[in-house]
Parts: sequence; structure tokens; C-alpha cells
Amino acid sequence: MNDLKMIQERAREQLKGICRVCPVCDGQSCISGVPGMGGRKIDRQGFRRNRAALEQLLLNLRTIHSAFSPDPTYELFGFKLNYPVMVAPMCETTYNFLGRVDDYDFIVSQVEGAEDAGTMAWTGDSPDPPLYGMGLQASREKAAGRGIPIIKPRTADEIIKRIRLAEENGAVAVGIDIDAAGFENLIKAGQPVGPIPPSTLQYIIESTALPVIIKGVMTSEEAVLAVECGAAGLVVSNHGGRALDSTPGTAEVLPEIVAAVKGSARIFMDGGIRSGEDVLKVLALGAEAVLIGRPVAIAAVGGGAEGVSLLLSQIGNELRRAMLLTGCASLSLIGPYTVRKAGF
Repeated sequence: MNDLKMIQERAREQLKGICRVCPVCDGQSCISGVPGMGGRKIDRQGFRRNRAALEQLLLNLRTIHSAFSPDPTYELFGFKLNYPVMVAPMCETTYNFLGRVDDYDFIVSQVEGAEDAGTMAWTGDSPDPPLYGMGLQASREKAAGRGIPIIKPRTADEIIKRIRLAEENGAVAVGIDIDAAGFENLIKAGQPVGPIPPSTLQYIIESTALPVIIKGVMTSEEAVLAVECGAAGLVVSNHGGRALDSTPGTAEVLPEIVAAVKGSARIFMDGGIRSGEDVLKVLALGAEAVLIGRPVAIAAVGGGAEGVSLLLSQIGNELRRAMLLTGCASLSLIGPYTVRKAGF
């Protein structure tokens, strides 16, 4: 299977009534009422603004230069990746895809596909206890442990219990997606989640030698707090617009977060990224790498690991070409001068 259009067609059939697999995944035509693809039933403003914020950024075309062979390779915690594009943590297909896709197959497709493409998958957590372990298992068996498990904002003891499992499985780092604090599916399953006070967050971070990444940061104030608590990295994320409606797009708030903590923690971003050109825009705003969710989920459903690898490789190639056409020989040479706001 070597055609992304064919993969999307297959996914569209598999996800009928859940996701239309639109040509442009921007939240305008979503039909899902579950947290999975479409997000909250209300306005989906956070989802739509993620995409709209990136569309308001344009790339500055430059071709009088000597950057003939741009190098998009990226180093993360001692691992070299082909490009700064990774798979966002996703699981729980029973809930998100109404059980039409096998949980373990879905997780393995992401991990194996990312490994085949020379990058890395982050894995998720859910009310179904085995799923967190499935992510660790897939990373261990398909990627020699090269992965980053993300834990829901549970009680400190429950988070630390899962951190220990990550340590035992050789994880690269571990994270907490703090923006899942109000997720009703966890609360209904008797697994409370909620906000994490700074003192508790610091206690959790100090409990491990692994780098701890805080996912779901949307303000400069919380970015500073996370760094003060010892976070090694931050993901600027609104959970794909699924946690709280009416949030700004992630690219809207990224610059202020970069200004507040750049150099003190590694900064990543997700939300609305659909192409290598989008990746370049996010890097120009100051993030060092991106996570991609919905398009990877569609590729995994429609094409398994091969589909995920094909999608990530395409995005990596688009990034390389965009770097060439903007005069960026390496990731370190991408900056604010690479982009401009739309308008005259």
C-alpha cells in the first residue's frame, strides 16, 4: 500500500459515522460526538483555531542562497530522528472509534510506523488500564524502547506508579497531559483526574531520573510554573481542541511561551499540523519539534504501520523541500524571518 489517498479511502469506510476523513482536516465538517476525531459537540472552536492560526502564517520564499541540501535531522534526549516530527499519544479505540479498530493494532501501527520512518511515537493512557502498558510494550518490541509514554493527570501515586513502568521499559522520557484534567470518561471509570498543584508536580518530577514533559501548556505563566517545578519539556497543546472549547489555537500562544521559557525547557507543539510546510511554520515560531495526531490516526486505521510511515515520510520530505525554498540549511537556521502574517 503506497498511496495515501487509498489509505484515506479505507479509513473513511472504517470510520463512517465517526470521521469523514476530509481532504482538509480543519474541524469544519466533523460529525463525531466522541472525544476521538471530532472533539466536543459544541463549537469545536479550539480545534478550528488550531488550523486557522497556522493558515494565517505564510512562508517567505528565498532561493538566492547555497542551502542545496537542507538537513532536517533532529536530536531528542540522545536519539537522532530523521526530522522533528513525532506521533502524538493516541489510544482507546473502543471509546474513540466505537471499537471498530483493535487497540493494540492501532498502537503498534503508530509505534512501528514512526520507527520505520526514522522518528518516534509518543504513547497514551486511558481508563482501560492495559492500554498504557500496551504502549510501553509496543515501544519496547517495535522500537527498542524508543518512545515517550504520556500519563493522564491522575493522583501523584498513580502517576508515579506508571512512571516506574516507563523506567522499567526503557522509555526515553515520560510526560503528563495536564489538559485532560476534566476528562469525564476517566472520572466515570473511577479513575479521578484533575489539576495538579505546583508542589505535587514538583514531587512527581523529582521522583524520577527520566526527563518529564508537561503536555497541555497554553499560557506563558503555566510554562514558567512547569519549568520551575523541574519539567524538562513542554508541549503547547489544547488536546486537539478536545479538552476545553473556545481556546486559542496553539500557534497563537506559542510565541509568548517561547519568549517565557526558551532555553530552560524543550518546547514542542501540536494541533492542526497537516504538512511539512506547517512544521516549518511552527519551528519558525520557536518550537523545536511537533506532534501530529489526527492525520496519523487516519493513516493507522487505513494503512497500519505502512500508512503511518508513508505519511510521516511525506511530511518529512515536504519539510526538507520547504527548508530549501526558504533558505534554511538546518533546523537551527529556521527563525521568525522564515514566516510572515497573512495580509497586506
